[in-house]
Amino acid sequence: MKQTILIIVAIAAITACNKKETITVDHTADHSEMSAPVDSDTMPGDSLSTSQTSSETTSLNDQDRKFADAAVKGEMMEVMAGELVSQNATNPTVKKLGEMMVGDHTKANEELKQWASKTAYNLPTGLDADQQKKYDDLKAKKGADFDRMYTDMMVKDHEKTIADFKKEAADGSESSLKNFATKTLPTLDHHLMESKKAKDAVK
Repeated sequence: MKQTILIIVAIAAITACNKKETITVDHTADHSEMSAPVDSDTMPGDSLSTSQTSSETTSLNDQDRKFADAAVKGEMMEVMAGELVSQNATNPTVKKLGEMMVGDHTKANEELKQWASKTAYNLPTGLDADQQKKYDDLKAKKGADFDRMYTDMMVKDHEKTIADFKKEAADGSESSLKNFATKTLPTLDHHLMESKKAKDAVK
């Protein structure tokens, strides 16, 4: 009789141990399943950030790219040419024009660089071959010859630049770049007017 009772107790103890092990395993499995969503929740944010950067870059059409490249090279040219005025010009009106060009076009150039940084667009960092030649020719002039060449250049450059900015304001697809073109046009119109005055003053 005692042996029978011992056997029953032993079986009960083994069964209890097995249940305890099963509970422990199930608890671990539940913990693993709960931790999985925490990792997956961080993934949509990463992919969204990448998607936003990609959409900003690809939103530029050919018109936007062509305008941005030409605009930044034009701004650089106006600043570089304007800096020559203080050294090479003699006419006070021309000197005043050069100072205005350096100030306004430096500001516009910075705005373009900030836009490019936000949209992950690589702007040109130097003049094209034709602009470089014009700059070198201007740099070689002194006195009255410089005044005449500089003012003539400013009139022609601003006539072309205004046409480019009007086209971007009308046909561009990237809103920030269109706004930049639109808000800069009045300044360019003023530059053209003052360039024509200076050109008349040095004839």
